[in-house]
Amino acid sequence: MPPAPTPAFESTLTTQPTPMGQSPSAAPAAAAGAGERRVARADESSAGDSSDIGRASGGVERELFVSCDPAPALLQQFDHLQPEFIAVHDIGAHSSRALLAGVAAALRIPVGKLLIRRQGYGTTLAALEFVDFPTTRGVPLRMYCTEAEGDVVSRQGLARVLLAYSRLGVLMVGDLPAPDLAAALMPLRDDIVKGPWPNRELLLLPRAATAALASQASALGRGTGVTVRTTPAVSRPADAWTFITGTWSRLCAQLAASGKMLPALTAAPATADRGADAASAAKASAPPAAVARDAGVAAPTAALIARYVEQLHTLNGMRACCVFEVAGGHAIAHAGDSADPASLAAEGSALQNSIAGSSGRLGFAGGVLDASITLETHHLILRSVPRHPELTLHAVLDKRDANLTLARLQIQRLDELFEQRSS
Repeated sequence: MPPAPTPAFESTLTTQPTPMGQSPSAAPAAAAGAGERRVARADESSAGDSSDIGRASGGVERELFVSCDPAPALLQQFDHLQPEFIAVHDIGAHSSRALLAGVAAALRIPVGKLLIRRQGYGTTLAALEFVDFPTTRGVPLRMYCTEAEGDVVSRQGLARVLLAYSRLGVLMVGDLPAPDLAAALMPLRDDIVKGPWPNRELLLLPRAATAALASQASALGRGTGVTVRTTPAVSRPADAWTFITGTWSRLCAQLAASGKMLPALTAAPATADRGADAASAAKASAPPAAVARDAGVAAPTAALIARYVEQLHTLNGMRACCVFEVAGGHAIAHAGDSADPASLAAEGSALQNSIAGSSGRLGFAGGVLDASITLETHHLILRSVPRHPELTLHAVLDKRDANLTLARLQIQRLDELFEQRSS
């Protein structure tokens, strides 16, 4: 039987301190509203970085001294500083801290902690873990874990504020039965609808193949203006990081077109002065980074994908083919002249989302994608790239020249390219 959802996270986004005379159901909206925003007073007598929350207190810790509850205090800081950040949250899982720690270890970056303390007393009310990732602009991109330390009310309030005000919200989804998954996501949808909810991008990363996730994700974002995307199941921090960096790269490109510049993640943190051994270890263990077509794919992998696409293009009847990111929809590699890479990637992504949605509504399990569609003059093939669940192949074959069964077998034989790389 699948594990039951973790009680601590079932309704982690709804509870806030309830003012006198107000029902608990109305508390979240009021706490985020202007009337409930009691100002968080930082310790003005201590020097600190005015562009960051709180003050450095030694090592990787920062302190924020407040005169109100942690959630409204953090919200006041976000209103004042307007930071760009990613928030990672659990739905029926305990994965967000492991993701933060795993990626930080791979990139040789320390995990920081924000301590929220009572002004005048120094009592710690809550604590949040985060990692600051290097960017091309020199300003770190922070990723918070919403699994805060503190009492229940503080944990729930902080989780809601972090997700609502993040540029990208990442949900680690546990292996839940369909009814439990719907119940776990309902408080989040209620919070989005109730508002305020500036966040416009949610990425759902399932820990296991969940047939109902696609339809639940569609329901979560319907009519809210929030884009909700799902990915294949992730089993390692590196897999999750690939999807997160791919989605962040897409957001950077999307907002750049409208004049808004987000800090783009660098390929890897600087390893200068750490010695050749440390640099080599960081390079070997680091998750894939964004290098190809603004996509989250490391250079060696991009070269292998390019070779894969080149060999696909030599198959009889192949008119065009492309490999694209599942999360961001960016083309990684392309060959052929019957369709441009952007169109192939966009249409392939739309087809894959449609297939995933239909499978979820029919109650079928997800798994590895391998689909073909026959039109009047062409065959279309959609197939997950071997050993890279974050990437999908979209191929177009001329029906007059290609035998679909033979073409599928030939494509399968090219899986050997990825087996050779892994051996």
